[in-house]
Amino acid sequence: MAMDFRRSAIAFTLLLSFIHVAHSFYLPGVAPQDFEKVKTLILSCLQGDELKVKVNKLTSIKTQLPYSYYSLPFCQPKKIVDSTENLGEVLRGDRIENAPYSFKMREAKMCNVLCRVTLDGKTAKAFKEKIDDEYRVNMILDNLPLVVPIERGDQGSPPVVYQLGYHVGLKGQYEGSKEQKYFMHNHLAFTVRYHLDMQTDSARIVGFEVKPYSVKHEYDGEWSEKARLTTCDPHKKRLVVSSSTPQEVEPKKEIIFTYDESEVKWASRWDAYLLMSDNQIHWFSIVNSLMIVLFLSGMVAMIMLRTLYRDISRYNELETQEEAQEETGWKLVHGDVFRLPANSDLLCVYVGTGVQCLGMVFVTMIFAMLGFLSPSNRGGLMTAMLLLWVFMGLFAGYASSRLYKMFKGTEWKRIAFRTAFLFPAVVSSIFFVLNALIWGQKSSGAVPFGTMFALIFLWFGISVPLVFVGAYLGFKKPPVDDPVKTNKIPRQIPEQAWYMNPIFSILIGGILPFGAVFIELFFILTSIWLNQFYYIFGFLFLVFVILIVTCAEITVVLCYFQLCSEDYLWWWRSYLTSGSSALYLFLYATFYFFTKLQITKLVSAMLYFGYMLIASYAFFVLTGTIGFYACLWFTRLIYSSASNNHNGRHTIILLQNSPSRATRTFMDYDSIGQAMDGICGLYERKLKEINPSLRNLSYDIADLYNFMDGFADMSALVYEHSMHAYLPYDRQWIKQKAFSHLKRLANGGK
Repeated sequence: MAMDFRRSAIAFTLLLSFIHVAHSFYLPGVAPQDFEKVKTLILSCLQGDELKVKVNKLTSIKTQLPYSYYSLPFCQPKKIVDSTENLGEVLRGDRIENAPYSFKMREAKMCNVLCRVTLDGKTAKAFKEKIDDEYRVNMILDNLPLVVPIERGDQGSPPVVYQLGYHVGLKGQYEGSKEQKYFMHNHLAFTVRYHLDMQTDSARIVGFEVKPYSVKHEYDGEWSEKARLTTCDPHKKRLVVSSSTPQEVEPKKEIIFTYDESEVKWASRWDAYLLMSDNQIHWFSIVNSLMIVLFLSGMVAMIMLRTLYRDISRYNELETQEEAQEETGWKLVHGDVFRLPANSDLLCVYVGTGVQCLGMVFVTMIFAMLGFLSPSNRGGLMTAMLLLWVFMGLFAGYASSRLYKMFKGTEWKRIAFRTAFLFPAVVSSIFFVLNALIWGQKSSGAVPFGTMFALIFLWFGISVPLVFVGAYLGFKKPPVDDPVKTNKIPRQIPEQAWYMNPIFSILIGGILPFGAVFIELFFILTSIWLNQFYYIFGFLFLVFVILIVTCAEITVVLCYFQLCSEDYLWWWRSYLTSGSSALYLFLYATFYFFTKLQITKLVSAMLYFGYMLIASYAFFVLTGTIGFYACLWFTRLIYSSASNNHNGRHTIILLQNSPSRATRTFMDYDSIGQAMDGICGLYERKLKEINPSLRNLSYDIADLYNFMDGFADMSALVYEHSMHAYLPYDRQWIKQKAFSHLKRLANGGK
């Protein structure tokens, strides 16, 4: 991926060259500095530029609770200065401050004494707790994080991998003793890797490494700032190369903090940091998943195209032969397929929110692939996602109001209000509870009140108004007309097979979308909870495209099967079918928690499951919206295709209840079969009025004939395409068509 990042940088640089000469591709605030050796006037010698080391938070994969560096009694500078942080860094719990370490460019310094600290009971306990929880110290030099090189002997893998930060200390036992001891890493051997420009003699830092040691330092005589250590003295060529005499962490023990600083020439910046995973395994997993999903998608598309083509062709042919009563499967629910769903307002809100999520993720992916959200831009990813979420409120309001108007709604302000508040309110409630837990642990990960106010301002001050603006613009647009008319009387849904049960089909539908992303999900969870870099945004975008295609296709397939079973309640089921993949995501996150993480504290577990619940909820909204729009497009396509040719045989049933002409009325339908359904529906409603206690209605054709004969007059007008006119038919013709219609239903639609 480092190669992908460089290619993106080259492409962007070439683009800028049309405007002005570009020397490199770095974002403002994250560009590396050039350091030189300058000649001083006083000493008339070359001295390197000062390298300013900064300390960041203490992190642990066991607790997931970050703490500021100076929450432990480490050596401090004369004045602690906090660095300016962006919104993403604050939400990540970063606390960047100046450090007491002093480096000079291209000047090695060995056995530098930082300070001496004498522990008391409280400080010793604090150090032991952090060592128990495996906390790591994070530092920054020229915007590069501090890493610990670890040599690996595995064949086929990089010889050296890097871990972010070094452990505060370690636990161990002296030889011949079973007593557990705590040891402090009090000697740090820093290595600054740099790239030297031979023309200008300036250097650019490309790596910042450390090897921590635990050393019980000794010195001669009384302690002073100028005291010379006997355990680390470059004049006597005594350097720290191991932890053979470690420094214990106990009350009343003195700890002398020291460090070495050496420099090594290196080629390029960030390369070493981005070699943190097994690339071969990652490539194999992604390609394998891609091939499987593409194969399944191709099979699904081929089956759907062949099946629909045959169905529509046969259906049009039957209509030409005036055999509309023989229509089967999805054609039968012509007059009900676009009937308003239950809780249509809530569906509009969730669809609008899903559009907001989809837009945020898509634009974030684009920026990430261009290199704007690389690991060098700390906190940039989270900041970008929050800002994009806020501005995508415009599209959320537009999408929800458009769907609401299609549902014949009139109160667009109510839909806009719900769209602006429902999803953010749920997420904010969970977030506030988790933040309160972090506050209780006195962790630096707790969001300050100032940042909290900024988040509320982004929500109420920008996102909510944009949602209302989008809703207003969407509601001004003309409504989307249904391709077929909806019958006044709902059609009774026949009993469904067990595999068409809504819960079963919804759960089945979520497996394939989850299968398209679960491999990449492993790497994402690893980067979040195991404190590693994630930089393969090109792969991630490819997986995202696969997810969209998979959600759309599996929803369309199951929607088609549902309509063929004469079940027209597809609106919510299309949303839940692909959205159910979020359930599998949360279950996988639970599996990951118990198999990959070592979290033991209750608060840390609550943080993990709380944040994964938010992620799963957002994934549900995102995938559900993709499936819904795919199914909406599919249903409108097939019914408009079937009705554009010969399914437009509009049928009008003329009725007169009594000899009085005032009782004349009519019912119109899109086809003859729907007209027969309407007549049967009238009779069934009459039976329910006579026998309201009956749950199941049963009647034979003779009863239906008697019902028809009860009308003073009954006839039909059927539109004939070839003549562009309506042809009249009498009561006897209607009886014949009703008989054929009921006979087909009795044979299971055959």
